[in-house]
Amino acid sequence: MNDFQPMRTSEEATADRPWLASLVGVHDANTIALDLTKFVAGVHYEAGTAFQPRNVIKSGLPLGKVTATGLYAPYAGPTSEVQTVTVTGTPTGGTYTLTFSGQTTAAIPYNATAAQVKTALENLSNIAAGEVTVTGGPHPGTAMAVTFGGQFMGDDVAAMTATASLTGGSTPGVTIGTSTAGGAGTATDGTEVFAGLLATESLFAPGSTKTSGALLWHGEVFANKLPIPFDPTDVASVAPGVSIHYR
Repeated sequence: MNDFQPMRTSEEATADRPWLASLVGVHDANTIALDLTKFVAGVHYEAGTAFQPRNVIKSGLPLGKVTATGLYAPYAGPTSEVQTVTVTGTPTGGTYTLTFSGQTTAAIPYNATAAQVKTALENLSNIAAGEVTVTGGPHPGTAMAVTFGGQFMGDDVAAMTATASLTGGSTPGVTIGTSTAGGAGTATDGTEVFAGLLATESLFAPGSTKTSGALLWHGEVFANKLPIPFDPTDVASVAPGVSIHYR
């Protein structure tokens, strides 16, 4: 005869929040309702998969409050410019350079990683460290997205140009495009007022129009590690009581 004894276990998990600089204020976050109709897949949340079918809204997302409904939605302040850099064709060697507002980078390898492109741009005299983020790649064939923040947040910045010195393969080249033009916020529904950050990831089923979340309205964060490019110096309006400090 088997003797089964009851057992109770508990687990505590902490979400990965690299943008959080201090735990102060996290436990005072307010419960809020999110208007999912205003969130965009691939920008504000990651779509579910066959193994994890629910969509996941990224923690650290800047939020505003829709005046008419009282629901929260992505903060609609200034927009960061996003330009793409793509090495085309099938080069097997060589380099290229990028020019931004009259300043030209050092030679960038044909198969550069996002980190290498970021370093090359931040070495320019007119781009400071942390003012661009680069994702995607590596080259060739895969576009890299260059997002301009810092002093460029909310600006329709000048388009970069490229000069290629690529070798091998067929029709090698470098193309530059603008996937998102920078500009000042144009929302008038209340989301142009910064209300705080989504304290933890929020999951919701596809097709849902609302879900709950937690609003971090005071605390300390690393602005350059938030999931959406965000420059606190470009925030024109902040909701009463919000006191978030940035490193």
